[in-house]
Parts: sequence; structure tokens; C-alpha cells
Amino acid sequence: MTSSIVKQNQKAQRANGCAAILAIGTATPPNCMIQADYPDYYFRVTKSDHMTELKEKFKRLCESSKIKKRYMHLTEDILKQHPNIGEYMAPSLNARQDMLVVEVPKLGKEAAMKAIKEWGQPKSKITHLVFCTTSSIDMPSADYQCAKLLGLNTSVKRVMLHQLGCYGGGTVLRVAKDLAENNKGARVLAVCTEITTSTFHGPSESNLECLVGQALFGDGASCLIVGADPDASLGEKPIFELVSAAQTMLPDTETAIKGDLREAGLIINLSKDVPELISNNIEKCLIDAFTPLGISDWNSLFWIAHPGGRAILDAVEAKLQLRKDKMRATRHVMSEFGNMAGACSFFIVDEMRKKSLEEGKSTTGEGLEWGVVFGFGPGLTVETVVLRSVAINV
Repeated sequence: MTSSIVKQNQKAQRANGCAAILAIGTATPPNCMIQADYPDYYFRVTKSDHMTELKEKFKRLCESSKIKKRYMHLTEDILKQHPNIGEYMAPSLNARQDMLVVEVPKLGKEAAMKAIKEWGQPKSKITHLVFCTTSSIDMPSADYQCAKLLGLNTSVKRVMLHQLGCYGGGTVLRVAKDLAENNKGARVLAVCTEITTSTFHGPSESNLECLVGQALFGDGASCLIVGADPDASLGEKPIFELVSAAQTMLPDTETAIKGDLREAGLIINLSKDVPELISNNIEKCLIDAFTPLGISDWNSLFWIAHPGGRAILDAVEAKLQLRKDKMRATRHVMSEFGNMAGACSFFIVDEMRKKSLEEGKSTTGEGLEWGVVFGFGPGLTVETVVLRSVAINV
């Protein structure tokens, strides 16, 4: 009898249907950096104009990135007030953290408010908050501060995810899916915020790998509201269903992407082998995710791949023989915002549904039913999330 009651109670606590994305919001700082102008700016503000050969190399990196612009909280005025931030390996962690513990939750709040407005329901209906950042570490953390800024219920259940890097968006989707499906009536506010104040520093002739990150990373925050069993009577409309989610650690790759927190901030090192390592392993992730659905044609999917860099996207396209249009949404976000680490995935989800609507497609996934979100990051870790797009109601 007791066992039966427990089982009934467990069943009553779970949702009936699949978790779905119900709303999306994005935000960036107001300070926009044009990529074509960035090398001159970067070497000037870091007082490195005398490194002429390195500057030319950096110009080539910026040109080949195919990034048009990025947004950054750091301005020239801020760097003048805190010159150590712009100097390679100079002690500056305190100054960085003082800024980030304020700005990370604040930017996350901006994205969240946009998602809540689109959702159309009162904030009191948010039951869970998942917050992800690589930018700052403090206690109480950014999840707590963001909940306060938004005025969420004090009973909101919080999950804080730190130091995931570029696969963070995929992890947030996986966690939000589990929370929504295992807590009947749950509405999960899922926020990713990244601000490059943690990683910005001047160039170094002894560490050329660090230049890659300085050419790619930008600031941004993105937010989803995730829930199962949408209530149509309240105007809730699913955008994408979260069908499955998995995480894979690629063997013998832990040094390919490294981030070391030091007195000089978060020092990122990116190996030139990353594109090859990811492209050589990605098909197994696809096979594991889509074989149960009877899908083996990767061109039949819509793609939301983390824009880790042009070389990664090119390598994945070539390895899987993808058509050039498959990465359209990803390449657009990379061009307009750069690599915003974990926040990128939700920007791409938003871009895809907007373009699908603008172009009169039948579904939010560019007219296709099935798609995939890929997050790539330190580990190397790959997050694979299967999406099912929803019919567009015109």
C-alpha cells in the first residue's frame, strides 16, 4: 500500500508532456565594437602599438573571423581607470570581479525581462531559475542577485552553473528540460550571461594562443522560459520542444581548451587542434541522438551549433558534408555578436525562429521538424540537444 502511494505521488509530481521553449529574450551592453576597427583600438588601449608584427597578425585573425561586430561592457574610459586590466598578466582580479558581480546579473535581468514579456505571464509563475556564467564568482552568486533584481518569489528554486564555457547553453537546456518535466507546472527561467571583462588583457609575444580569444569573444545575455504542458488558454505557445539531451566528454582532449583563473583574470588558451577534434567526434553524438528517431540524414535537420569560430564550423560542415545553408543562423549570430560562450545558443534559437517566421516557413525550424543544438567547450565537452520545431500559426 505504501509503495503504491509513493508511486502515485511521484507520477502526480511529473509533467505529462515534453518540455518546450515558451519564450526567448536576449540582451547586449550598449558599447559596440566594429571588428574592422578593433585591432587598432585593442593595441592602442593596451598600450601595445609598438608590437607591430603582433598587431599585423591580430589584424589577420580579426579579418578571417568573419565577425562584423561585437558588444563589450569594457570601454576605453573603464580601462583608463583600471589600466592593469589591459596589461598582460598584471594583477587585476579584484577590479574585474568588482565590475562583474554587478554587471553579470544585471545583463541577465535585461534578457530575462524580454523573455517574460514575450511569455505574457506574471513573474510569480516562475518556479525555477537556472543561471549560467563563466564570467564571475561570488557568494551569494549571480542567480541570487538576478532573482532579486527581477523580483522573483523568495521560494523560486535556483540552480547556479559556473565555469562551463562555450557548452554552457546546451547544459542549461538539459537542466531546464529535466526540471520542467519532473516538476508538474514548473516554469523555468534559464539565463546565460557572459561578459569578457573576465578574459580581456593585452597581447603577449610569448602566448600567441591568447590572441585568438581576444579576436572572437563578445558580451551578451540570453534567456529562455522552459515548461511542459503549455496552457493555450493563457496564451502559452511552444516554440521548440526539447526531445532529448546528452553530454559527452571527448577522450584525451582536456588541454584543448583551457581557462585558468589567476590574479590577472581568466586566461583562456585555445589549441589549434580544436576544429579537428570536434569534427572527428561529432557524428557519433548525432548517431546516438537521432538513431532512436530513425534519422540519419544530417542535412534533413536544422542546425544550432555553437559559433566557437569559423574554423570549427567549416570543419564540421566538411566532415558531415552539410549544405552551406545549414549553419546560416549560427554564422549570422557569430557575425553580429562574436562568440558569447554559453549565451550564443539561445541567440541562435531566437534567430532561427525569427527568420522562419519572416520567410513564411511552415515551422519554427526553417520549415523542418527535427533539429539539433550543439554546445562545444572545455573538456572537450559536447552537449547535444534534440529539438522538434513547432508549426507556425500565421
